[in-house]
Amino acid sequence: MDFAGGDGLLPKQARQGDETTDGLAEGLGGAESAGSTDSGGHENGENGSEGADRRRFVIRRDLRLRLDVYLQQRLKGISRSRIQKLIDFGGVTVNGQMPKASTGIRSGDVIDVVLPPPALRTIQPEPIPLEVLYEDDDTIVINKQAGLIVHPARSHLSGTLLNGLAHRFARQQERSGRAWSARQTRGFRSTDAATPVAARIEGLSQVGAAEFRPGIVHRLDKNTTGVLLVAKTDEAHWTVARQFEDRSTLKAYLAVVHGNIDSVGGVIDEPIGKHPTIREAFAVRRDSAGKPSVTLFRVREQYRGYCLVELELKTGRTHQIRVHLSYIGHPVVGDLLYGGEPIGRHELDHPPIAAGSRPFLTFARDKTEGQRLEAAAAVREDLILAHPALHAALLRVTHPATHQPVTFTAPLHEPMLGLVRELRRRPAPGPVAEQGCWVDLDAAVPG
Repeated sequence: MDFAGGDGLLPKQARQGDETTDGLAEGLGGAESAGSTDSGGHENGENGSEGADRRRFVIRRDLRLRLDVYLQQRLKGISRSRIQKLIDFGGVTVNGQMPKASTGIRSGDVIDVVLPPPALRTIQPEPIPLEVLYEDDDTIVINKQAGLIVHPARSHLSGTLLNGLAHRFARQQERSGRAWSARQTRGFRSTDAATPVAARIEGLSQVGAAEFRPGIVHRLDKNTTGVLLVAKTDEAHWTVARQFEDRSTLKAYLAVVHGNIDSVGGVIDEPIGKHPTIREAFAVRRDSAGKPSVTLFRVREQYRGYCLVELELKTGRTHQIRVHLSYIGHPVVGDLLYGGEPIGRHELDHPPIAAGSRPFLTFARDKTEGQRLEAAAAVREDLILAHPALHAALLRVTHPATHQPVTFTAPLHEPMLGLVRELRRRPAPGPVAEQGCWVDLDAAVPG
């Protein structure tokens, strides 16, 4: 679970709502109306002037519960261990006294809780180059480059696509004679209606702002390139997000994989879950940890030792394409985690046997081995690519304003573009799909 600043006691899922001053507790209203036969009554909380979130719970009946258990039930989304730390740090009093986590709750007790304020943060404008495929009043569509994280996270508070969009919109505002200001961000909304919602960016939807993801409808991994739609209004955000939720969008990817696939295409219908031994990885799993995952693939071009594959997702699991292709013995070129290999000029004419080329295995490299390979690749003068050769080439959605289908095709970025051009000089016989393909290769692989 991601925690929103401060000392990590307030998770983003539990941020305060707009309608009441006690967004984490259930059954709000006056102290009398809040009392249920099961949970005991509580009064509305209040916010201190320093940004701390203050709560008061007045117990109406003997509950026979420990203090930490009761607060876990009332402060939805905060784990019991976090509540115990809050008690240990002096953030909770019972009848004005410092309690223990094991303190029993009795009728008439007054429990006061102070949740510390999350740290203030902003999404600062940064002049990050962005290739804009399309923009109107409702959406902006980006052809994301490799190495770019979509939105700020705990370990990456700058250098993201949203920082670049903030810069773009700031310049647009300035050119139109309007002032632009970065909005301060908090881990929860203030009860003061005049206070801006966290992480707003002028020009983007505010949906997801509290999680530092304003306008973000869908995401791509850091090193996956290609088409990414960002919503500019709340209405557009909800409309497009629903399309992703009900799988009515069309997403097609291109990948360069190791080896030559011996069919024009197929369906990979294998459940995916966390890898059993490698923390960073996922794997095909046929136990209770696996979730249904379906990928359609079509071979578009065959090269000596490699092929270009078009992929269509029917589900949206983390690393789904990479895991599925590795599972059938054709890992994505440059995908060090799932058994792909770095590619330099030497490998163009001498295709390696990829570590993940044995089918039906849950292969994954551990972090140490992956870092070793990355370091070795980084010093190669002939290196072409050492990250996954995976590109989100096409996205089709229903436009939120016109309600008409719109399709966006993103041309390949370097170095994947250069890799495909080089491999096209080394064609190989083999089956390729002639029908049922979505991606126009002339548009996706220019030149």
